[in-house]
Amino acid sequence: MRLLTHNMLSSNIKGVTNGFPLRIEVEKVIEKQVDFNPDFLKNMFPKIEWKALADASRSLGYSELPDEAPESSLLESEEFLKKFHHALLELQLEEGALVCPETGRKFPVNKGIPNMLLHEDEV
Repeated sequence: MRLLTHNMLSSNIKGVTNGFPLRIEVEKVIEKQVDFNPDFLKNMFPKIEWKALADASRSLGYSELPDEAPESSLLESEEFLKKFHHALLELQLEEGALVCPETGRKFPVNKGIPNMLLHEDEV
């Protein structure tokens, strides 16, 4: 699961008011090379919840992103875009879990696929 996907997932358990961002428990991380596309990154930047991305990338062992959302002028820096690209698209949680910040419910991630299905009592 890429961090792009993680940045858009939240816990939808009945009664949860703050199910974002899901905490990551890591068992295995892989890196897959993806073609660098600066235009895609520039278009995605405003849609990304920056703190969630920075925290998630650190949990996967990558600490090159700043804590605070950078100014949009930094999008002209190829060095910054490559770090953003690596965190967003190339780091992948292969095995582990996503944890609801409110309930602690764990959603397993197997072979890079998060299982966000709810139990009957959670719907």
